Amino acid sequence: MLTIPKWSAGAMFLDAWAFPGNINSDYRQAYQHNYVMFQARGPKKHLKRLHAPKAWMLDKLGGVYAPRPSTGPHKLRESLPLVIFLRNRLKYALTNCEVKKIVKQRLVKVDGKVRTDPNYPAGFMDGITIEKTGEFFRLIYDVKGRFTIHRISAEEAKYKLCKVKRVQTGPKGIPFLVTHDGRTIRYPDPVIRVNDTIQLDIATSKIMDSIKFESGNLCMITGGRNLGRVGTVVNRERHPGSFDIVHIKDTLGHNFATRLNNVFIIGKATKPYVSLPRSKGVKLSIAEERDKRLAAKAASG
Repeated sequence: MLTIPKWSAGAMFLDAWAFPGNINSDYRQAYQHNYVMFQARGPKKHLKRLHAPKAWMLDKLGGVYAPRPSTGPHKLRESLPLVIFLRNRLKYALTNCEVKKIVKQRLVKVDGKVRTDPNYPAGFMDGITIEKTGEFFRLIYDVKGRFTIHRISAEEAKYKLCKVKRVQTGPKGIPFLVTHDGRTIRYPDPVIRVNDTIQLDIATSKIMDSIKFESGNLCMITGGRNLGRVGTVVNRERHPGSFDIVHIKDTLGHNFATRLNNVFIIGKATKPYVSLPRSKGVKLSIAEERDKRLAAKAASG
């Protein structure tokens, strides 16, 4: 067992503590070793591959580590680094070094701004633009809870949807709201409330339209076991002091429920403001997937 010298500062400090008589010397030595040798010094800079979010779809045997997202507008487990997007998804690079060369040429934009950090955390509803190839993408979850490559038109890339997380009044009585991607917008429409969704013009950062959080509107789930599913809000159960529950119904008539924090309104009635992935956010059961697969096989054969 590793021990520390009795003359060290850590040992002298711990000797001043009153250890109970029933703790044997091995435990005391282990405690002294941990106290002196393992002390955090700043933020973590590494991410083990097995601990990376499942939405990234990284293989287990591709290495020990995964790219750790830089600090940014989205949480680590709710974001996708640009290096994963360009290298693993689009296959535009073979290595991290090649991704660095791409982003350092200022070829990649996220929400209209050039990003030169290969570990920049792009998140849900962010628009990624590669002008040199004329491609536009929006980060959206599929029904299995994974970030999907969703190509959009140049017209749709001019705006994005943001969920309102907070509405407050600042100094000098200036009202403002805060969105899910860390934006602060001053002087919003007074009818906008928490959990509503705003349609934001990326070039001007002005609010183009707003969608109320109410029954009958279209929503996408951004967390929990129903991640990526799309449906219509049926009703909201209020639980003061706990989590409000929202009941949702998809286009196939399947009903499911999730927490209020996981619901992101994306359209009025049945009309979405953004284009949806191929599955349209409808999750099939195992039996339904089997029947669909057999029907396709029978039709082709």
